[in-house]
Amino acid sequence: MEPTPQGRHRLAKPMRWAARAVALAGAMLFLTMLIGPDTTNGSEPITTEGVVLGIPGVIALAACVVSWWRERLAGILLLGTAVGLGIHIGLCAGHGHLLAWSMLGLPYPLAGLLLLGSWRFSTQHPPQHP
Repeated sequence: MEPTPQGRHRLAKPMRWAARAVALAGAMLFLTMLIGPDTTNGSEPITTEGVVLGIPGVIALAACVVSWWRERLAGILLLGTAVGLGIHIGLCAGHGHLLAWSMLGLPYPLAGLLLLGSWRFSTQHPPQHP
């Protein structure tokens, strides 16, 4: 059973908050895994793979900030981050591509789809009652 237009409009806010929480948690975990070892074991030389891997994390954090004003843009950025991570993991991860992507990349399409759904539900105006 499909929700009514009023139900969709009410559903948009919890979807938006869930997407923000998932995206922020994913981005923080990702950046912690990327930066954490350097702070405890001393800094190592910056490699091309490290820079390329850091870019999706920064984009994901930017999407979390943008999600407060532009849900559609943030959802697209998060989906793009997931695709970028998938390409990077496919080229550089060796064995266990699916496991690596499910740990690092799965929160982003989930949050992106939630934001796009929330944007779509919030742009549909509920019917006016006389």
